[in-house]
Amino acid sequence: MANMKNAKKKINQIKNRTPRIHFYKATANNAIKNTDKAIMAGDKKLAQDNLAKAIKSLDVACSKGIIHQNKVSREKSRLTIKVNNMA
Repeated sequence: MANMKNAKKKINQIKNRTPRIHFYKATANNAIKNTDKAIMAGDKKLAQDNLAKAIKSLDVACSKGIIHQNKVSREKSRLTIKVNNMA
């Protein structure tokens, strides 16, 4: 256990931030997975809806500083290309 005041504070900060970080990461990853599932199923309308949700959740995670901007741009680009190339 931490003895110094600043170490105790840091433990509390980590305890409070960790669930938020996990929430935003999980939301973004689930949105990406749902878009990929819709693409594999061949449902373009559902894929477009899921793509919009994925882009929004990625942007939110980026603005919170949880996912790096370059990764967000890469994921959005790849998903958009997949959806646009659907028959």
